[in-house]
Amino acid sequence: MSSVSEGRFPSSSVPSITPVPRRTTLLTGDGVRIEAVYTPCTAGSGDAGGGAPEGSAVVLAHGFTGSADRPALLRAAAVFAQRAAVITFSFRGHGRSGGRSTVGDREVLDLAAAVAWARSLGHRRIVTVGFSMGGSVVLRHAALYTAPESGESAEEEFGPGAPDRVGTPTRPGAHAAPKGRAEAHSVIGAAHTDAVVAVSAPARWYYRGTAPMRRLHWVVTRPAGRFVGRYGFRTRIHQEDWDPVPLSPVEAVPLIGVPLLIVHGDRDPYFPVDHPRMLAGAAGDGAELWLEHGMGHAENAADEALLTRIADWTESA
Repeated sequence: MSSVSEGRFPSSSVPSITPVPRRTTLLTGDGVRIEAVYTPCTAGSGDAGGGAPEGSAVVLAHGFTGSADRPALLRAAAVFAQRAAVITFSFRGHGRSGGRSTVGDREVLDLAAAVAWARSLGHRRIVTVGFSMGGSVVLRHAALYTAPESGESAEEEFGPGAPDRVGTPTRPGAHAAPKGRAEAHSVIGAAHTDAVVAVSAPARWYYRGTAPMRRLHWVVTRPAGRFVGRYGFRTRIHQEDWDPVPLSPVEAVPLIGVPLLIVHGDRDPYFPVDHPRMLAGAAGDGAELWLEHGMGHAENAADEALLTRIADWTESA
């Protein structure tokens, strides 16, 4: 069968009233290329220029085997975009991003690159929202990356050569960013967050108390499991063990100095409710805990009503 040109489609000089998402590739502190999508705020999108770029932005971090293009994350992004600009991205080893998944360890660098990109676009207030593995990442990221002192520039926070070092943690015990990498997208700015939401996050590592988590450990730790992960779940998994073992979510929570919301379902098949209670207990008065009746796990179980409540919290936090 042959094809022929149908000529040019009619075009209009009237601009679209719907903000158009913008895709880019970010380079993490350790040189991994990460796909990212920026969706402007849809509130007031009929106005010239849409929402104000200097306003808030929400960065969404998906769960293990997810990606920026999965329907559940797209649904969440659409809800949050009614109130703020939204950045979604695919963690390393997921979607169109490079590298291999370390199941929550070096993914902190992926999130840091997305947050720094949001600030480079002019957003002054950033809220990170993570689901499951992404929930553990947003907790550790908030503990490891602190805001610069008032008036401190990116160059002052990160030191000379800030573009090459965006994504470097300001607390000890995290991965340093190598210098001299070619940049996929130049992002200059602080990588800290101003508020955090962790949905269906684990409190501790190596948990095997439920059947889904035992299956997940098989996928991550066994060659046959990683084969299934790559071709069954489209997730490329690093074959080396953690060395050193990263700061756990429950160890990270007391170090978080910004508003924190912990959301968990009482029917979560992966992590029972002792996980969110442990996180909230470690935070003391520094966190708010929502135990959701009848909710399952992560972004797939978060309905529009819950996402709207979370979005409202991100505005008021």
